[in-house]
Amino acid sequence: MTVRVRRVYESPEADDGVRVLVDRLWPRGLSKEAAHVDEWPKALTPSTDLRRWYHAGEGSFEEFSDRYEAELEALEAAELLEHVRELAAKGTVTLLTGSKTPDTSHAAVLARLLEDASR
Repeated sequence: MTVRVRRVYESPEADDGVRVLVDRLWPRGLSKEAAHVDEWPKALTPSTDLRRWYHAGEGSFEEFSDRYEAELEALEAAELLEHVRELAAKGTVTLLTGSKTPDTSHAAVLARLLEDASR
């Protein structure tokens, strides 16, 4: 299983596999054609309240991760997470985010959860 995290603003690469946008909002200034997004499971993204809380600097990445993982237990999000796991079991999945710090974003949490499931 290969799960990658990349900024959606970076040019697509041949080895990206299935490109999954994991942001609730479409990235500013980027056309759908330029993004080359294969799937956009909006219900897999953090809630608006959690996203705003984290971006306001009110908590640590660890606390954000814990809260986000709790949100992912909701039925629709859990089903979408399982769908992305199935995609990753078949080949490379690239999680796309507009975040300027993808290593401390929800995309990194998703990547860790997907990789942990494969062990």
